[in-house]
Amino acid sequence: MSHNTWIHKLSRVTIVNPLAKTRVHPNHLTLVRLVTGLGAVAGFATGAVPWVQIGAVAFLVSMLFDRADGDLARVTGRTSPMGHKLDLIADSLCNSLIFVGLGMGLSQGAYGAGAIIMGVTAGAAVAAILGMVIRVEAREGARAAELGGAAGFDPDDAMALVPLAVLFGAAEGLLLAAAIGAPCFAVFFLMLFRRKLFGEP
Repeated sequence: MSHNTWIHKLSRVTIVNPLAKTRVHPNHLTLVRLVTGLGAVAGFATGAVPWVQIGAVAFLVSMLFDRADGDLARVTGRTSPMGHKLDLIADSLCNSLIFVGLGMGLSQGAYGAGAIIMGVTAGAAVAAILGMVIRVEAREGARAAELGGAAGFDPDDAMALVPLAVLFGAAEGLLLAAAIGAPCFAVFFLMLFRRKLFGEP
């Protein structure tokens, strides 16, 4: 992940700069990221107004804190391997479970119980990708599995489409796209980093 995306810039203005000279630790921000992310999962899982909308806003806030924790660590010189790993674990939980929650919330709609299967499929693929990131970094060092971004956006920023789709009434289409696209991206990631993952020649 780049450190200068549009979401990073927004998190610096709203979170990092005001906290840079305080005793707030980057891991505290990671905890807020985790709590707001899991809160979003719970909101989506209800499938009910206004909790779904509250969940969407909570997930956007969670994404801001996800960018802010690393930035605060770099600004204050409090980076650590443990903090980085904690960040990855929080990402894995929030970014995978959000699809499960979305599927649960949509299970009373057109997809029926299939929505839960789709959510679990997308969530499992996201968890697999982040699991591969952790494995590559354990073998090759921090940020060895990064994918480049462009125009101020990173691949990880695509997660913002989840709450936006919910807010604009496109949740079912987003879930279908994620159930297909996330496993495909997991396979792509596996092929791209197979040498670093398994030490293949």
